[in-house]
Amino acid sequence: MRSLHPLVALLAFLQTSNLSAAFSQPSPPKIIYGIPNSGWASPKWNWGSAFGTGHDCAMICRNQYNTPAKREKLVDTLIKADPKDSESLDFEEVKLVLALAWQKARRYGLESYGQILDEMAKAERYEIGDEEECSRLFVQDMQKRFMWLNAEVDDKIAMSTLWYETSDYDVGRRRCSGLVLKAMGFIEDGC
Repeated sequence: MRSLHPLVALLAFLQTSNLSAAFSQPSPPKIIYGIPNSGWASPKWNWGSAFGTGHDCAMICRNQYNTPAKREKLVDTLIKADPKDSESLDFEEVKLVLALAWQKARRYGLESYGQILDEMAKAERYEIGDEEECSRLFVQDMQKRFMWLNAEVDDKIAMSTLWYETSDYDVGRRRCSGLVLKAMGFIEDGC
């Protein structure tokens, strides 16, 4: 009796099992500030509109970081990025802070990170797929543009050596985000 090729057998198994549904389903939208249907991939997000969960989250975010002291604490927390403490600050909130800072910079003609903001709004490049892979793409795109900012020399070195210092993608994305916010003047100017 002739047996099936292993790939054919696997495909047949997947078609008849619930595993195929699990692999093809997109991950559920992420939630920011406990607001249902928030997150970049949510159809109710509507980035850039006065209507939608993106607007609701932006209002909370701006209020949360409404003083230089609060913004400095955020930037310091991100740059120091302790792997044991990384769960205390949801990275979706960090992405929102970055987006608001980039949106504000765009109004003043600084387009360095505008393309990343546009990609975030599409909710594909940084949202669909493995979280580590999406995070590494996000960091890579931010790193490419960092030298366009007027960053301190030590911060340029830290950004250039980011993946030499850690292999933990969460630590890397937090440090990168903190360096970008610092170089953009977020502590002084807010979002």
